Amino acid sequence: MDTFLKHSAVYMDKKSTASSHHKLISEKPLKIIIQDRLYSIIMRTPGDELPLAAGFCLSEGIVNKPDDIESLSFSNKSDGNEVILSLKKSKRNEIFQLFEKFSLSSKKEFNIGYSHVIRNHSQKIYPVKKDDIKLDFSNALNCLENLSSIQPLRKITRSSHAAALYSSDFELLSVSEDVGRHNALDKTIGKLFLDNTLCKASLLILSSRISCELVQKAAMAGIPVILAISRPTSNAVKLASQLNITIACLAEKSGLYVFCGKSRLVSYK
Repeated sequence: MDTFLKHSAVYMDKKSTASSHHKLISEKPLKIIIQDRLYSIIMRTPGDELPLAAGFCLSEGIVNKPDDIESLSFSNKSDGNEVILSLKKSKRNEIFQLFEKFSLSSKKEFNIGYSHVIRNHSQKIYPVKKDDIKLDFSNALNCLENLSSIQPLRKITRSSHAAALYSSDFELLSVSEDVGRHNALDKTIGKLFLDNTLCKASLLILSSRISCELVQKAAMAGIPVILAISRPTSNAVKLASQLNITIACLAEKSGLYVFCGKSRLVSYK
């Protein structure tokens, strides 16, 4: 499926008008099916559907490790796109108890609100324990400042969000783009989760602001440091402090504003 589509537009200024053509980012629904039940519908940019679903389910507390997944498949049907996830028996029983608690039959579809209800009962978010991680400030800042260089979809459409994960020695482990900032992060996390290499991720770079939801996703993935182009929300700073996560954003002229967890960023001059 195409990640972007061509559209015509009319250019206007104070003196003239002219027709033009532009490549706009795609946005299509994706159904997440868990044990034959519709768990959620995500509006996303097509591509990386399996990592997106895996990262999403990790952040929701549906799975905790790759071995929780018995099977994971993507179906591109004419009437819609679906990712179908089947859980191992032990995890399946745990999730079924939550399903039955809300009296949802196997034939009844969840509405989108149910995913939030289930998440609140299945999510167990713990502080990140990677206090030994020390990142060189200059290299971390370079990763943030150069994010656009690894955003090919943004260069084409000028409208995609990106999330990139690096190791403690600044090896680029995973990067994804999507119309949604949450989706971009889920795709990036999901790639490493499915490869069972998520433990290597130490630094998360975001094109967007840092919200509570993104802090929660980072915590569920065990990522200790988040750097973003835009500033965090006040609740994100509060939550990151509670979850032992470092968050910072670009300053106006140069450098970073570090809102919490400064000890993880060091200078090796």
